[in-house]
Amino acid sequence: MKIATGGIAHETSTFTTIPTTLQNYVERHYLHGKAILEAFDRTNTPIGGFIEAAAEYGFELVPTMFADAQPSAPTPRDLFDRLLDEMLGPMAKAAPLDGVLLELHGAMVVGEPDGDDGIDDPEGHILQAVRDVVGPDVPVAAQLDIHTNMSQRMVEQADVLIGRRSYPEIDMAPRGRQCADVMMRIINDGLRPTMALHRIPMMWGMNQVTAHRPMSEAMAELERIESRASVVCGSIATCFPLADIPHMGASVYMITDNDQALAQSCADELGTWLFNRRADWHYPIPSTHERLKEAEKAGRFPLVLADSRDNTGGGSGGDSTGMLRSFVEAGLEDACVLYIVDPESVSLCHAAGVGAKLDLKVGGKSSPFQGKPVDMHPTVVAISDGRFKYDGPMYAGLSGSMGPSAHIQERGIHVLLVTHREQPFDTAFARTLDLDVRKMRYIGVKSAAHFRAGFESWAGAVHLVSEPSLHDPTHLTYRRLGRKLYPLDEI
Repeated sequence: MKIATGGIAHETSTFTTIPTTLQNYVERHYLHGKAILEAFDRTNTPIGGFIEAAAEYGFELVPTMFADAQPSAPTPRDLFDRLLDEMLGPMAKAAPLDGVLLELHGAMVVGEPDGDDGIDDPEGHILQAVRDVVGPDVPVAAQLDIHTNMSQRMVEQADVLIGRRSYPEIDMAPRGRQCADVMMRIINDGLRPTMALHRIPMMWGMNQVTAHRPMSEAMAELERIESRASVVCGSIATCFPLADIPHMGASVYMITDNDQALAQSCADELGTWLFNRRADWHYPIPSTHERLKEAEKAGRFPLVLADSRDNTGGGSGGDSTGMLRSFVEAGLEDACVLYIVDPESVSLCHAAGVGAKLDLKVGGKSSPFQGKPVDMHPTVVAISDGRFKYDGPMYAGLSGSMGPSAHIQERGIHVLLVTHREQPFDTAFARTLDLDVRKMRYIGVKSAAHFRAGFESWAGAVHLVSEPSLHDPTHLTYRRLGRKLYPLDEI
């Protein structure tokens, strides 16, 4: 039995100024053939789940091409077409196939909006292209991010779509494994998946951490509906709101065994339940300065503050200076900021060497919206090439690289400067630069939620903060939605 695997994954902000190039894919993952299996074997990734299933079920997993890049602007059309051809070519060569298992994101955008080369729904485009290669009878399954902007075309072109149901997304391998499990039921047991989509007229806010209420209640409701006879599985997509495309928005998609009406009924039921609680998914986010005052009164340390607007995982530059400036102005001791993307300052640190004292203008270089650089006079504590391996649970076992990096310190404030944009999923990278984050009293991270996987279990308190950035909601103007969405519109 031969099942092909591969994918093209990108979370696209149509508002960011950070371009997407082939080099961005190379810096993260741009893999062909057996290199895919070598990179993801025994890792908490969707393809890691596919590999695990292949070993158990005894099918041959045929690797094609896999590419993903850090969230950024739309992928140019010529680059997208190249990547797709590199995935489809080996797939066609391996035919006949018994199935296809893909890792996609669900929030990709290609080309210029409204341009001749633009694709608002690349995942739908990819799935249709795969279908054209393998034919109508070969089952096609894809594992998707929880922040998918679901389209009807995706539902029509795939047999199985399964989204992650944890945020932070620590269930990537289990969801990949689930895709393979359902694939085996189709091939071996005659399962006939019928899938239905309910698009919710809502843009989900930041209140979506699945370990806490009310999001845990939403997942419990999903599991309640999922337990019904003939229901195979279901997913909640909270959407990726930084994409100005017609199908942006939250949704529910359900799969049943040969019962389209039941699938639609279940999707509609859960979608209505979620929309009726629409106000629960939103809350105000204060500044770092405000949170610091509250935290001092509460006295719960270490305190982790997450700059949710400057999240590189959403396509921001990672060099907003609001949080760092607040730390400096407050004169904090035992404080750190993870990470500030600043290749210029990194180069100066590498040239000067460990122990050197420098005058640096830190951050604030990718966009005027990111704030002005912070004047610092730090000591270089450590430098590195940025290579490390994730602790997990998110991406456990996967190798990563921040590019040339440096650890600087001025009085009680430590800053990790990096070249490649990435959010801190755990503390592994910090240790390679001689920073023990767990000994810090104040920890600032550039992230919206994924940092929780590696920080929340030992933190005294965790709070989101909002600082000026190119993704500040006051800068965002939507022109292409084509429908009303809460809370942009009162519904």
